[in-house]
Amino acid sequence: MNHQFPTLFSPCRIGNVEIKNRICKAPQTTGLSHMDGTVSSRLVRCYEDLAKGEVGMIIVEYAFVDRDCSKSASNQLGICDDEYIVGLGWLADTIKNYDCVPCIQIEHCGRQRFLGPPMKSASPNPWPLMYERYGQAAIPSELTIEEIHQLIEDFGRAALRAKTAGFQVVEIHGAHGYLITNFLSPFTNQRKDWYGGSRENRFRFLEQVFKRCKEYVGEDFPIIVRLSGTDYEPGGMTIEDTIYYAKRLEELGCAAIDVSGGDHHQMIHQVTPMQIPIGHNVWAAEAIKKEVSIPVFATGSITQPEFAEEILASGKADFISMGRPLLADPYWAKKAMEGHPEDISPCIRCNEGCLDRGNHLGKSINCTMNPLLGFEDALALKPAEHPGKIAVVGGGPAGLKAADAAALRGHQVTLFEKRKLGGYLHEASYPEFKADIRDALNYLITQVKKHGVTVVEKEAVLEDLDGFDGVIVATGASPAGLAVPGADRPNVTLAVDVLCEEAPKPTGKIVVIGGGLIGTETAVLFGQNPDNQVTIVEMLPEIMNGCSDSDHTIYREMIREHHIQVFTSSRVMEITEEGVIIERKGKRELVKADHVFLATGMKSNRGLYDQLKEKGCRVINVGDSLNTGKIYDAVHTGYKAGWKI
Repeated sequence: MNHQFPTLFSPCRIGNVEIKNRICKAPQTTGLSHMDGTVSSRLVRCYEDLAKGEVGMIIVEYAFVDRDCSKSASNQLGICDDEYIVGLGWLADTIKNYDCVPCIQIEHCGRQRFLGPPMKSASPNPWPLMYERYGQAAIPSELTIEEIHQLIEDFGRAALRAKTAGFQVVEIHGAHGYLITNFLSPFTNQRKDWYGGSRENRFRFLEQVFKRCKEYVGEDFPIIVRLSGTDYEPGGMTIEDTIYYAKRLEELGCAAIDVSGGDHHQMIHQVTPMQIPIGHNVWAAEAIKKEVSIPVFATGSITQPEFAEEILASGKADFISMGRPLLADPYWAKKAMEGHPEDISPCIRCNEGCLDRGNHLGKSINCTMNPLLGFEDALALKPAEHPGKIAVVGGGPAGLKAADAAALRGHQVTLFEKRKLGGYLHEASYPEFKADIRDALNYLITQVKKHGVTVVEKEAVLEDLDGFDGVIVATGASPAGLAVPGADRPNVTLAVDVLCEEAPKPTGKIVVIGGGLIGTETAVLFGQNPDNQVTIVEMLPEIMNGCSDSDHTIYREMIREHHIQVFTSSRVMEITEEGVIIERKGKRELVKADHVFLATGMKSNRGLYDQLKEKGCRVINVGDSLNTGKIYDAVHTGYKAGWKI
């Protein structure tokens, strides 16, 4: 028994399949298959690490069931023909080699087809994002009865292929706005035949799919179903609907219910960002578990083993299904099992790599905290051929990651930091709605301390770096400020300077100049106080330029909630005793302010790097001192510097 997490590491069964612990890898598309959907070596290698990492079951990403319209994205895994069985068998056997149960999710994308038209769904109402992108062509064709019957057969044959390939469990994707959900939810199902209208009718397609799959694989082979507790759509699927579907599925012989939430239109409820509390959809799993006797999976921002143990021990679910946390660290389970949860590279729910720089760009998946994802062999750390003395200047995320990677390769590493380890991660994680970043901060500092990096608390100058065999410069960036009259007034403060416990908290009329990520978050932080009147002034036509889709969605909601005023296409002309004078639409106006905060961007601190380069030193520039960016850029450039120096 694992004494730290006894429930999490106890065995459990799904049907007749025993699973060694309660941790399952949730299905997430990786984009690592070949373009035709066949299994690639990159895909197998990615899942191999997850299996080595001691998860109990891996639910392999969604696989499309026909060659017509079920494929959603580029390089998506396929299961629509017998020719896929060889590659799928390779994948399943690799997972089983490590005493891990292989499961695969089968799906049809319905109206959520990133590849564009043609699209087919329960009814002809489009996904808004696709309608913006493709116009009328994004309106899906309503499936005919004949097409529905064919799809039922396609799902059944796909389940049989999974069994033939060696998968021990099959999951039917009935969540997240894909085709089956298009039938289940009244938000997307306006049919007038026996597949629409009543709850029973909306369930009929899933019922027939499930029955056909069971006919093909046999009664003893476990089939599970993923459902959204609710799609969070106005007039959409309620928890009462989902409880009904779960109970019906249990009657049909379903082996377990995997409970998630949301759809692609409500992505912040499906792939929750850090601004939303952890365990966002656990309530739905708990509600369903009270109504069924088969195992129930809880999922949604369960990032730490302590929280996972609490959910299981309190009886809210039987399994924990995790997606992003196992991308951030495929050895999450192994580290928790061996009593080293502090060594888990944490998911900070930034959605930067897994969504914004991955699927949303049509690229393969990657992760802010895990630069190896998809490059498990190519970027693996190897002992340095000539271990030497390496200096890292700057202890922000880039410097910490570089120092750790270099130390793991056998270098003798000295890290110079004049302030405190973590750099601007301290300010970035100060608001409670960004608390996840504290996990990254603690992890990066812990690894540096564990791996023998010497930390020198001073600002390094050229003389300090004599005698080192190489230098990694991670000196970060500084606030750009604002060159206008009145910018030096006593009530004008840099936004980053107030993002700490010690700073006084302003009240009254507040103007934040700059509507990028720092400015928006500062405004939201102050806007939480109902006594404040907060205004954002941004010179560009839109705020949050370059921010993630999740940030756009959640911060716009928070701006509305806290009644924050936003002036875009507005240039600051002067800061006076009364407030901020701006120019917009060709006219000047005063925005009254008691306090003004500058969030006008950051500029790279390249001075030391340029000096070292001119001196002919072996030097690598990383993080914000290379180019101002996000935590993703800092961690990735830092890791790669330590990997190659």
